[in-house]
Amino acid sequence: MEESWTILKVLQWTTGYFGRKGIEQPRANAEVLLAFVLGMERIDLYLRHDQPLTASELSRYREVVRRRALREPTQYITRRQEFWSLEFEVDPAVLIPRPETELLVEKALDLVGSDPKKVLEIGTGSGAISVALAHECGSVQILATDKSPEALRVARRNARRHGVLERISFVAADLFEGLHPGNARFHLVVGNPPYVSDEEYADLPEEISGHEPAMALLGKGPRGLDVVRRILQTAGAFLTAPGDLLLEIGRGQAEILEQEPKLFPGLRLEGFLRDHSGILRIMHLRKVIG
Repeated sequence: MEESWTILKVLQWTTGYFGRKGIEQPRANAEVLLAFVLGMERIDLYLRHDQPLTASELSRYREVVRRRALREPTQYITRRQEFWSLEFEVDPAVLIPRPETELLVEKALDLVGSDPKKVLEIGTGSGAISVALAHECGSVQILATDKSPEALRVARRNARRHGVLERISFVAADLFEGLHPGNARFHLVVGNPPYVSDEEYADLPEEISGHEPAMALLGKGPRGLDVVRRILQTAGAFLTAPGDLLLEIGRGQAEILEQEPKLFPGLRLEGFLRDHSGILRIMHLRKVIG
């Protein structure tokens, strides 16, 4: 008699398999992938733990388990990632949104308030930051740039999915390329630019270095700060006075940047925000003169 693979038995086997493969959080990975294949919520796996899988379901599940064991991120397999309590489409054209970036959204919402504001996002990727801002604040109009056409297609789909596409304009551009300071003034500029150094990149897990887009990670130059410095040198020309700039940065970079005030002409450093790991993660600057 052929062995019956119930939901619970499959989860137990996969958890052990992922553990032996060195996959972090093996049980959670097994649950997310099985729920994805079966079209269920994770809680349903336990409500229906004794349900046997069909041959077709087992075949599809084996394939996603194989991909995860080869270090493909679970989010790229399922094409989903939650950010700001919203579900976003992700694929290898975009970075997977991280929890620490929610700190940038939280601060941006504090600065925007309830008045109509114009916001510029540099390097939008999946659109997570812009979509979250537009979803929370109905008074903002956002221009979001990215140099990857593939990323912009993902971002547009995410904006459409959450009903904010009419308030976000997506433009193919490298940072401020094609924007003219005289007629493009924003109350807020935000961005999660590439800031990983070459040395750090070499030590990243295979899930990141082997699958996420390198151009969205590598900041170039010493300590990976070339792209961040380009933004700091240019952003003031695109801000109203008063106006604010929020940038996500990497570990140890705040200490370097605060020693370089000449980098940000016309801007005053307001400080840094720590993420939940204690890292100075968000850099806040303000334009105070016209």
